[in-house]
Amino acid sequence: MNKIILSADSICDLNQELIKDHNVNTTPYTIIIGENMYKDNVDISPSDIYKAYSENKILPKTTSINVGEYYDYFKPWIDDGYEVIHITLASVLTSSYNNCTLAAEALDGVYTLDSQNLSVGTGLLVIKAAELIKEGLSAKEIIEELEKHREKIHMSFILNTLDFLHAGGRCSKIASLGSNILKIKPVINVDNSSGSMSLGNKYRGSLDRSILRYIKNKLSTYDNINEERIFIVHSGIDESYIEIAKNTISEMMDFKEIHVTTASCTISSHCGPNTLGISFETK
Repeated sequence: MNKIILSADSICDLNQELIKDHNVNTTPYTIIIGENMYKDNVDISPSDIYKAYSENKILPKTTSINVGEYYDYFKPWIDDGYEVIHITLASVLTSSYNNCTLAAEALDGVYTLDSQNLSVGTGLLVIKAAELIKEGLSAKEIIEELEKHREKIHMSFILNTLDFLHAGGRCSKIASLGSNILKIKPVINVDNSSGSMSLGNKYRGSLDRSILRYIKNKLSTYDNINEERIFIVHSGIDESYIEIAKNTISEMMDFKEIHVTTASCTISSHCGPNTLGISFETK
């Protein structure tokens, strides 16, 4: 079997069980709160971010993984005779893919892939890569398969508030205020051909009812969903909402695996608390 290391940016949002089961290595983004720097998924959690914003109105900043960090991360594996497949956050959202590619050009045997997605949308691509490694494909062949497969992955999420998008300069104050007053829960869709995000449906009313309607709408949009697995990802939310999501999914389709994961700080810092998303594949 080929000596291949599977790796991804920490924003793939796979939980520790899946990371262990699929032999995935991850490298973290940096989170900056005030004058303090943290490593995502290492020494900071989404709740820490929301506490800093709630108490001191400090919005976290996120920094991409730089060329040097990628080079130092990959080099020990290359020196030991491995090839490396690394999957990044969508290049339209970060410079990490370009930085990763530059590091790979200085090392023989690193294969990089722009996931054209984020969070568990990227995570599904990582799991697909793990399956292809087990099948014995070469690193080059795996990248070619992943490039075709990534447009079968669908990622979206429903926001409880636009405050964090507004604070980060991603929507107007008027839109944020109007959404909160009218109790509108907007859906953000990820374009799996580029990784860009766009506004989808808007649901008015309570979060529990909005989550139910959001999931029903998403799962009924496609008639060729792969029922192998589906992800529920959240930025920190009460268990009751997760149960609503799981029950709604189970009532509509018979997925073999329903995984629940918590979004990384990089993702959570942009979407805000009580965000919930789903990601699945079509055939």
